[in-house]
Amino acid sequence: QVQLVESGGGLVQAGGSLRLSCAASGLTFRTYIMGWFRQAPGKEREFVAGITSRSTYIAYSDSLTGRFTTSRDNAKNTVYLQMNSLKAEDTAVYYCAANPNGYDTIKNTAYYNNWGQGTQVTVSS
Repeated sequence: QVQLVESGGGLVQAGGSLRLSCAASGLTFRTYIMGWFRQAPGKEREFVAGITSRSTYIAYSDSLTGRFTTSRDNAKNTVYLQMNSLKAEDTAVYYCAANPNGYDTIKNTAYYNNWGQGTQVTVSS
């Protein structure tokens, strides 16, 4: 049974920072692209960041480059999302997901086969 469990969400003031974690089990973590997505109320789920199995390629949404950083620790089966300079518009449920395909699919929601339950991030202004 594959499980992806996000943690680290919460309430933070605008301009602040937060680090999300996603712990994986039930899959060979080191072989998967791991991605972060978010969904705000009334909006479509959108790509935030992705990282290949050996961290050789890392991708970000253009609007988030420079503020968010993703990393992974394959020995711990964990992927992280460091969020800095948070804005009210970053408020959303954040999900991690696993993708068994090649790096060219890293931004494509359809290629992620396993998803976590999400963690709420609320940025107050």
